[in-house]
Amino acid sequence: MGSVDQLRVGLVGGGPWARTVHGPALAAHPGTAMAAVWTRRPEFAHEVAEEFGARAHARLDDLLDDVDVVAFAVPPQVQGELAVRAAAVGRHLICEKPLAGSVEDARAVVDAVQRAGVHSSMVLTMRHAPAVREWLAALHSAPAGPDTVASARWLSGSLLGGPYSASAWRIEHGALLDLGPHVIDLLDAAVGAVTSVGWAHHDQPDLWRFGLVHEGGAHSTVTLSMRLPIDPSEIEFAVFGPNGSHRLADRHADPRTCFAALLDELVAAIDGSGPPPALDVARGLRLQELVEQVRSAAG
Repeated sequence: MGSVDQLRVGLVGGGPWARTVHGPALAAHPGTAMAAVWTRRPEFAHEVAEEFGARAHARLDDLLDDVDVVAFAVPPQVQGELAVRAAAVGRHLICEKPLAGSVEDARAVVDAVQRAGVHSSMVLTMRHAPAVREWLAALHSAPAGPDTVASARWLSGSLLGGPYSASAWRIEHGALLDLGPHVIDLLDAAVGAVTSVGWAHHDQPDLWRFGLVHEGGAHSTVTLSMRLPIDPSEIEFAVFGPNGSHRLADRHADPRTCFAALLDELVAAIDGSGPPPALDVARGLRLQELVEQVRSAAG
């Protein structure tokens, strides 16, 4: 369980991401104790709990009684419903993207968090990477405007094979729902808040191309796919403007390192030594709204 100064965290989910990122990061962080596990299939809960020295619970309500924070690693349509239940009983939240199965359900999570007065964090891993933060700091030395353009490219074969290729929600919705929140979030942070989706195209089986309009007049273009025979993934962000060109390639940090930085912020917010996380469920709702605008614009 760890010391009394550690936050007790319950992990909801037992898939590859839960076992390779959430679990190890929660167990290793000095401010958190991996206390409990619940999964929809009880045998997985026992396996994960044994791996990280936690308790397996047969009922979600029992996990909620046992923890201070709930970390979700489940499909979005499941997370939306369960996050509302967790917030309603005063538990802080760590949520994956997309936040819920629909914009309406994502808004319900935000409402529940606001009513309960709890803290929340979205697992937008790239934003916690040191190299990404340095890149953003360099961009913000000069404000973006109508003479600024940006681009993002994230191409992978992760739905053709590997640990996430059997994920039902990823198979159904593809790169837009899985990668789209990361990309839109980072472009929004880089060149200004996204105000609208200018255009969008979707080509089968999973090629998304769309354009975003940003506050201040900057424009960005995005290309996404998870069904191309590419390994490793090709990831690049670029911004071009009066302040020169700024490129960011690849992930730059291990997901566990990024998750640890997320935990630093959440723990500080909960113990009162830091501000509320900026990348919270309200941010998750806004990203989900923009993803749905892309889908609608693509027809």
